[in-house]
Amino acid sequence: MDSVTQAALGATVGGAVLGRRLGCKAVILGALLGTLPDLDVMIDYGDAVANVTEHRGFSHSLFVLTGLAGLLALVSARVAPASDIPLARWSAFFGLVLITHPLLDALTTYGTQLFWPLESPPVAWPIVFIIDPFYSLTLLACLVIALLTRRVRHWCAWGLGISCVYLLLAFSAKLTVEHRLAPVLAEQGLEDAPILVQPTPFNILLWRATVVDGDRYHESLVSVFDRAAPPTLEPLRRGATLESVALDSRAGQRLAWFAGPFLRYEMRSIDGQLTLLATDLRLGFPGYHPFNFSLATRQNNAWQPVAISVEIASERDLDATTLSRLAARAAGNRDALCATTFVMPKWQPEPLALPCASSNNP
Repeated sequence: MDSVTQAALGATVGGAVLGRRLGCKAVILGALLGTLPDLDVMIDYGDAVANVTEHRGFSHSLFVLTGLAGLLALVSARVAPASDIPLARWSAFFGLVLITHPLLDALTTYGTQLFWPLESPPVAWPIVFIIDPFYSLTLLACLVIALLTRRVRHWCAWGLGISCVYLLLAFSAKLTVEHRLAPVLAEQGLEDAPILVQPTPFNILLWRATVVDGDRYHESLVSVFDRAAPPTLEPLRRGATLESVALDSRAGQRLAWFAGPFLRYEMRSIDGQLTLLATDLRLGFPGYHPFNFSLATRQNNAWQPVAISVEIASERDLDATTLSRLAARAAGNRDALCATTFVMPKWQPEPLALPCASSNNP
């Protein structure tokens, strides 16, 4: 999640645990600690793929943060002037403030290396978008009331309770969407294919499903307000024939570890040089994928891995028109937007089919 949300969560947790003893100081300290794991973005690994895949690594590890929480609790119990706070309460404060950060991050698509330094892939149970105004504003509103009324512990507890209910609603919405998709996938023989279901930007009403099937991947938008009509799977090309070339590079192997099968490969001319790019299909939106990386260049009729991968910016951003159509689609208007409506910059392969009427109305 974004840093503002993480600070608000840390402040709310801190206020709920030590608000009665420390008052506003618990909120301030919780906010500072809540953003601490994200300081890893300041580390430059000298390579675009490394910078992306190392984020949410050691600083988000449950092992590292648990150890740090224990150390901070021991120090605080010895030197803090509020000597009436027992070690167990300090441990709960630091432990919950620090550990809720990566656990919330794990509820987004990006993935979080909860078990670093183990080599297990990042953990992702996506039920919220990386920026969710309702979740964030709920925490912030309760914090403001807590500080104004000086009833810190009471209102922070309310903020946590409401935000947890929201996450439960998001989980329920995802289950509903997966239930609607199941018969469509079975009908097309895709029930065992890798699938990712995640919320679209800024809401939990409209969900995006991405299904990988060899050289194809399918996109679908499903709203919790959709009626009886089954979801539509819109096929696109994934460039799987280039996957072996990508995996010849260390950066390509790292991306495959990071994103699993949800990668698209393509050739593009960049500064007159034919370049192999990999795109993380999980992040962004079709036509607006921000994470594109150079992996190899064509030299003397052979692919050569690049020494340092470079991130290639998306040619488009989510503009006001797209967001308004997302809102209309979330409300159940199936003609407002298709998953592949905005997909096609000039360099990108055309979709295999455009079964949705709105796909021809960008």
